[in-house]
Amino acid sequence: MARIAVGGFQHETNTFAPERASFAEFERHDAWPGLTRGAALFEAVAGINLPITGFIEAAHGAGHDLAALPWCSAEPCAHVTTDAFERVTGMLCDDLAAKGPFDAIYLDLHGAMVAEQHEDGEGEVLRRARAVVGDNVPLVASLDFHANVTQAMIDRASALTIYRTYPHLDFAATGARAYRVLARLIAGERLAKAFRKAPFLVPLTAQCTDFEPNASLYARVSALEAEGTASVDLAEGFPPADIRECGPAVVAYDPDPARAEAAAADLFEAFLAAESVFENPLIGADEAVARAMANQTGKPVVIADAQDNPGAGGSSDTVGMLEALLRGGAKGAVIAILNDPEVARRAHGAGIGAEFEAALGGKSGQPGQRPYDGRFRVEALGDGRFTCNGEMLRGTRTDLGPMALLGVVDEGAEVRVIVGSNRFQCIDREVFRHLGVEPGEARIVVVKSTVHFRADFDAIAAETLVAEAPGAHPCRLAGLDYRRLRDGVRLGPMGPAFARAETR
Repeated sequence: MARIAVGGFQHETNTFAPERASFAEFERHDAWPGLTRGAALFEAVAGINLPITGFIEAAHGAGHDLAALPWCSAEPCAHVTTDAFERVTGMLCDDLAAKGPFDAIYLDLHGAMVAEQHEDGEGEVLRRARAVVGDNVPLVASLDFHANVTQAMIDRASALTIYRTYPHLDFAATGARAYRVLARLIAGERLAKAFRKAPFLVPLTAQCTDFEPNASLYARVSALEAEGTASVDLAEGFPPADIRECGPAVVAYDPDPARAEAAAADLFEAFLAAESVFENPLIGADEAVARAMANQTGKPVVIADAQDNPGAGGSSDTVGMLEALLRGGAKGAVIAILNDPEVARRAHGAGIGAEFEAALGGKSGQPGQRPYDGRFRVEALGDGRFTCNGEMLRGTRTDLGPMALLGVVDEGAEVRVIVGSNRFQCIDREVFRHLGVEPGEARIVVVKSTVHFRADFDAIAAETLVAEAPGAHPCRLAGLDYRRLRDGVRLGPMGPAFARAETR
């Protein structure tokens, strides 16, 4: 039996987003539990599809003694503040020192954290953890599918395991794989490392693993392990992060250095060969509404408001898609979730059936964005507490604050808006059901999400469209104002090569 420390610190940082992640964001319970420290961690994550949950279940099943470090996450946004980074990392390192010694360590990280003072957030977390426990204690971390894996992460972790699905259905499975790798290290096995960094970025809209080329690429990942390599993974990166090492990467581990290198080279070459196959299926917001209105199947058309996705750092309060629905005379349309705590509070104060005028959304201060000024009818109210039932978030217990279903008073259209008080990516149908709406019965369903919504919404959709409307998560990478990216990286598959200003 080994004594293993377990904890985590998760943030996906969109350096182009308007808001930064304060310590309070990590303390808050939204979809995931708030900051948890000590033995309460085990109950807080029990039954949830999280990497740390998968690791804990696997390690406990094997009879190991687990000691809980801090675990926390915050909704994606801009940089983690210095205060938040120092406080959370300080707790983690203090507990490593106070509760040790340990035979091994597992950390549930993201891989795309950027702090105000640290471009490679996870690399710095791992550096500080190593300063406490030394270089000889096995340390394995699990990372998100969108991790921007860096050389420092590779050097400081004994091994990394990475999600293999997008939508992320394998959170817990990835944690369980991390346990299996760590178990080999605890048993005294040494794993050689292999690492490759790709020369092009992939927008999130092109990263779905349900489609090619990713369906084949991730089948190859599984095949390489079936052929004997200890661990192989492909991270496709989080492109709205203006850091030097942004972008996809391949990692491989094996007791035989030659096998690790061969597996990494195999997968990397397959990824490079697939560059021209990636597709970015964006269409204009007005075109998406027109196509949706032409649908006569009896099933809804689902439209992704992909660039205002709070799960990628969007504010979730832009009104471009709402205005497109109204402009297009949409009927039977509902959009979720538009983040506006002020309007949600007003709806609760007014009560069901009341009408009021308000400036909805557009309050995050993004250039060129403004609220939608209109009149609204309160159709339903909720407290934001519900349990998700979709495959990705099944068992997740939300606490999103006051929510309201508002009908836009407009003679030319029939549009309802679900307004919330905390940013939350709309990826589970329970968001609608919480306010009495069955999404399968709507004509048009608009979700502020990029890909994750597909796990629960594709099944009810006559057609799924990805719309290009305003937001802090631009999906055409050539238009982003990168400053720190390494020279020569292509901004999207087959895209233009980046050159820093001083070399242009």
